[in-house]
Amino acid sequence: MQTHAREARDCHKWRRRGRSAVRRPYLPTGARPEHGTHMTDTADSYVEITIDGRIAIVRFDRGSRSNALSAEAIRQLTEAARGFHGRPEISAVILTGGSANFTLGADLKDPASAALRKQGLAERRVSLRAGPEMCEAWEKVDAITIMAIEGWCVGGGAALAVSCDLRVMGKSARLYIPEVARGMNMSWGSIPRLTALVGPARAKRLAALCEKVDAPTCESWGLADAVTGDGAALDRAMAFAKTAAALPPTAMKLVKHDVNAAALALSRVTARADLEAFALMERSDDFAEGVTSFLEGRDPDFTGN
Repeated sequence: MQTHAREARDCHKWRRRGRSAVRRPYLPTGARPEHGTHMTDTADSYVEITIDGRIAIVRFDRGSRSNALSAEAIRQLTEAARGFHGRPEISAVILTGGSANFTLGADLKDPASAALRKQGLAERRVSLRAGPEMCEAWEKVDAITIMAIEGWCVGGGAALAVSCDLRVMGKSARLYIPEVARGMNMSWGSIPRLTALVGPARAKRLAALCEKVDAPTCESWGLADAVTGDGAALDRAMAFAKTAAALPPTAMKLVKHDVNAAALALSRVTARADLEAFALMERSDDFAEGVTSFLEGRDPDFTGN
């Protein structure tokens, strides 16, 4: 999936919350730091994890206003989510992004993404699974997942948002799905999730007509569960997390997954072909024109080919 975003530089931050906090920029699947253990940062670390009791905070921050989703960032976000699949002691996971914007979407100048577009079909079908697998990993987290959004949440960021259980937005936050305007389809399994939240007509306005939607509208449509003052989305997400942490964890998690099963019973069927459709669109003239015109800062000239 490609959306509008610019190159970002690395940024390494330190966050510690109380005696039991754990700061974990990135760990491979299966690695489980204990409370009070600090994991050494790495040169390409974009994900920071803090654990305090039953609540975890995952911060994705590449250190730029765009906070773009590069291939490496997607990999780290996927591994972060999978790290919570086997953590019964965690009741809530908050996902937040940069302070200026959650993310402006995929990094069109990411060398790994550029290399992907040159692959043959067989290789691309495998490489293109990264985005859907990230969203699926977050959807499958056993705990309640809450996304705290400040600024813009664009393209792949929106796909990630609808993979979480709850969304909190600062009052100036905006959600935008520009894939069609870039000559491609919206993928990553997001269409059935989006439709389950807002209904068919509004899903079409968002994903087919590329409407830019503000936080109050998102709340009225059911896409945001709370709207706060700017800079306070994380605090409101923490309030949701504390509610979850005070409840019997197993019963709460069972209900979460019952709701998902009911709401998304046909999601795998309806989303199955979106990756194949994206691989097809990636070879179209309109895809090339959409990406090129965006990078050149001009209006596109689409032909339908």
